[in-house]
Amino acid sequence: MSRQPTVSFVPMNSWQFLLAVMTMGAIVVGSNILVQYPINRWLTWGALSYPIAFLVADLLNRRFGAAAARRVAYIGFLVALVVSVWLATPRIALASGLAFLCAQLTDIYVFDRLRNQRWWRAPFLGGVAGATLDTFVFFSVAFAGTAVPWVSLLAGDLAVKLVINAIMLAPFRALMWNLARPALPGAEEAR
Repeated sequence: MSRQPTVSFVPMNSWQFLLAVMTMGAIVVGSNILVQYPINRWLTWGALSYPIAFLVADLLNRRFGAAAARRVAYIGFLVALVVSVWLATPRIALASGLAFLCAQLTDIYVFDRLRNQRWWRAPFLGGVAGATLDTFVFFSVAFAGTAVPWVSLLAGDLAVKLVINAIMLAPFRALMWNLARPALPGAEEAR
C-alpha cells in the first residue's frame, strides 16, 4: 500500500484572508446581480462570472489547505448573503447563499481528496461537482414556482459553467506555480 506524501501549507495571514474573502464576496454578489439578466432563453450572465469562485477556492486550497479555504467560504458566504439581500432580491440572495455554501464545501472536499493526483484532477473534478450542485440548488430555490423558464436556464447555465470550469484549468495551472505553491524554506529571510 502506497502512502501519500504529507502536505504542508503556508499559514494565511490576515491580509491574504481579507483579500480572499473580499474577492469571493465580489464574485458571488456580482454573479447574483448578473443571474437576473438572461442572455437568451437558456443562459444568464451569472453563468459566465460564477465559475471564477471555484478557481479562487482551488488556489486557496492548494496553497493554504482545505481548512483555510473553508474559512474563506464561510465568511464569503456571510458577506455575500448580507450584500446580496440589498443588491438582488431576497429569494436570489437566499438561493445563492445556500447554493454557494453547498457547492464551495463540495469543491473544497473533492479537491482536498484528489490533491495528490495529477495537477488537473482536483480542480477539474471539484469544479464539476461544485458547479453541478450549485446550479441545481440555485435554480430550483430561486426560480421554482415562478414564470422564469428555470429548467432551460439551469441546463444552459450548467453547460456553460462546465465549459468555463475546463477553461479555468489554464489559469489555475499558471497561478498555482506562482500564487498557490508553498513558499520555499528560507524565502522569507531572503527578502
